[in-house]
Amino acid sequence: MTTEPRHFTSLPAQVAAALREEIDRGSWSKWLPGERTLTESLQVSRKTLRKALAQLQREGRVQAMHGLGHRIVAGAAGAPSRHSAEPVVALLTPDPLELMRSYTSLWVNHLKSLLIEKGARLRTFDGRKFFTRRPAKALAKLLLQHPADCWLLANSTEATQRWFADHAVPCVVAGSCHPGVDLPHADLDHYALCRHAAGVLLGAGHRRIALLNERSGRAGDVESKAGFIAGVRESPHPDAVPLVVHHEHSPASLGRAVQHLFEMPGPPTALLVSNGASYLTVVSVLAQRGLLVPRDVSVVSRDDEPFLDFLVPRPTHYATDPHAFARKLLKPLRQSLAREAIVPRNTHILPAYAKGGSLGAPSS
Repeated sequence: MTTEPRHFTSLPAQVAAALREEIDRGSWSKWLPGERTLTESLQVSRKTLRKALAQLQREGRVQAMHGLGHRIVAGAAGAPSRHSAEPVVALLTPDPLELMRSYTSLWVNHLKSLLIEKGARLRTFDGRKFFTRRPAKALAKLLLQHPADCWLLANSTEATQRWFADHAVPCVVAGSCHPGVDLPHADLDHYALCRHAAGVLLGAGHRRIALLNERSGRAGDVESKAGFIAGVRESPHPDAVPLVVHHEHSPASLGRAVQHLFEMPGPPTALLVSNGASYLTVVSVLAQRGLLVPRDVSVVSRDDEPFLDFLVPRPTHYATDPHAFARKLLKPLRQSLAREAIVPRNTHILPAYAKGGSLGAPSS
């Protein structure tokens, strides 16, 4: 009786085979993803990955470039042509999707499905280093290692937007552009929204109202402040006072902002907060101070989140369908992939006002 000899394949060899298959498939064009990305996606240690990369270098498949990563060698057997692969849209965000608002995750997932239907795919990248005041070096390396047909920026800062505009990289902004930045974008009309919210609060009888605005560097938050102040100052109520307090979007920072507002002479009787998570923190801090919503303080959320419908009283907020937002982004992305002129370049969505039980008349 004879037995077939067992052939053992080491883990580095298995990883090298997986990388070789992705290269042949055209998953990457000129550069492999960074080591951290590969170790996370392949679920292996960095030591194992480096042994696999060394194998690919010996085969002439990749070349290690100091400070840049591993370049796929052109002309190597199986090396793909970039034009043979399906179009790639690269989404760039400061934080991983699982740490961002649920509304963002919803429109990203729907957009991914829409792009698949059109024969394209969405890849995601994240990192705070791409959204600093000087992101040029990090962005240049990212685009060199991960070429894409079009980039999609979410929660982007002015410096990041300007880098893409100055380098003429095909790009669409999921959000608003900063003044002087000419990139196609789609966003909520934060100026009109917050101007309307100021009018709603004034119409309910409030004269001391405050905007708790995130210090994010995003154009939408800048427009929110401008619209809120305009709504108060252009009203027929000369005694109305607009207050704007900035926070870092953390419970501690929001707590300090609320404490500051309610320890000042003549505290506000109504608050406008920038999103659903901030709404939760603010009403919790108010409850700790013995203030009830809306009996003592009215609170309105600028943005929508699915969990708001489960709160009692149901918050007054501005609702936007994440699927509709994804569809608004799809058009400029398709035009960019086709290298067509993007028309219109600026798309603004006015959310629907949803009155809830968190808005009432001032108690005094």
